[in-house]
Amino acid sequence: MSLKTPRNLLDQIIETDRLLLIPVSDEYASDMFQELTDEITKYMSFYSPQSLDQEHAFIKNSRLNMEQGVDLVATILDKETKEFLGGGGIHRINTSTPELGIWTKKSAHGKQIGREAVTGLKEWTDENVNYDYLIYPVDKNNIPSRKVAESLKGKVVSEGIKVTPFGKELDEVVYHIPSPI
Repeated sequence: MSLKTPRNLLDQIIETDRLLLIPVSDEYASDMFQELTDEITKYMSFYSPQSLDQEHAFIKNSRLNMEQGVDLVATILDKETKEFLGGGGIHRINTSTPELGIWTKKSAHGKQIGREAVTGLKEWTDENVNYDYLIYPVDKNNIPSRKVAESLKGKVVSEGIKVTPFGKELDEVVYHIPSPI
């Protein structure tokens, strides 16, 4: 499975009612660094960045993967004000089971920003990628994120303790979100 039309993803912009999801770039590196606190990354597979250089390295790697059509990594902005709200992406687009991921800054919590962004990412994937189902891993205790998966008809397919590549231990629940086909 793969992109319906293989291409460089650096030109993709996803628009929802309130949001713009634009390709990740160094323009928002400082915002990402500032907002990816230990509290925000508590349930994520990675730790808070320790330096702005780490954030720039992540962005550089993400943009290379986007160029190759492997991942779509986005910065989430308020459509009207262009305020930075977080980040998200669709990873491993070149497989039959791409993975969705999302995070929003603390001040955006409780406003359905994550749900709207993930819905936008899924709709983009439905239109642009041939896939069997989307994978949405989440820590069992991250109830808001679990509700996002369930709002997209995600079903739990596995649960258990997972040690991430960064050495972080999560009590993970993995959802499969169905393809529209």
